[in-house]
Amino acid sequence: MEYVTALPHPRSEAAEPARAGRRSLAVALLCGALGAGVALLATRQRWAEGTASVAGGAFPLTARGSDVTGVPAALAIVGLAALVAVFAVRKAGRLLVAAVLALSGAGTVVAALTGASDGSVLDDKAAEATGDTSAAVAALSHTAWPYAAAVGGLLILLAGLLALRYGRLWPAMSGRYERGQARPRRTAATVDPDRPEDLWKALDRGEDPTGA
Repeated sequence: MEYVTALPHPRSEAAEPARAGRRSLAVALLCGALGAGVALLATRQRWAEGTASVAGGAFPLTARGSDVTGVPAALAIVGLAALVAVFAVRKAGRLLVAAVLALSGAGTVVAALTGASDGSVLDDKAAEATGDTSAAVAALSHTAWPYAAAVGGLLILLAGLLALRYGRLWPAMSGRYERGQARPRRTAATVDPDRPEDLWKALDRGEDPTGA
C-alpha cells in the first residue's frame, strides 16, 4: 500500500506573506490611530486634584494632563505622523520611520506614568492661590487618566513594533506621486497639406501646419 505525501501548493506559500502583511497592516493602523486618540484625549482630562487653605477655608484645585506634562500629547502627534509617513518611504527609510513610531509610543508610556503621581503643578497653584510660596496642596489625589494615556502609548508602541516586523510587506505610495518622474511627451499629429480638414485641426491645436 503506497502513501502519497501531499506537497504544499506553491501559490499558498506565496500568498501567506501577503496575508500576514494585510493583517499586520490593519492591526497597526487600528492600534496607532486608536492609541494616539486615547493619549490625546487623556491629556485633556483631570489628572490630579486637591485643596489649598485660603482664609480659613478649603479652595479646590485641579490639574489636567496638559498642565502636568505636555510630552504624551506631543509624542502622540509624532506617532500619528510617523504612522502616515510609513507609507511614503521604502526600505531603510521605512525602518527608520517605524522606529520613530515605536519610540514615540514608549516615550508616551514613560511620560504618562511619570506624571501619574506628580503633584508639583498643584503645589504651584496652591502657592498662587494663597500668596505663600511655601504653601503645598492638601488632600492630593490622582485619577486614572494618566494610565489611560499610558495605554494609548502602548498601542502606539505596538503599531511601531508591527511596522518594524512586517513593514517590508506593506504597500508603498504609488510611483505616480514620486517627484522627478518623467512624463511621456505627446507627439504632434501628421498633417497632410492636401487635406484642408487636417490644416484646420492643426491650427485648432496651436500647431504650425506648414511644419516651419
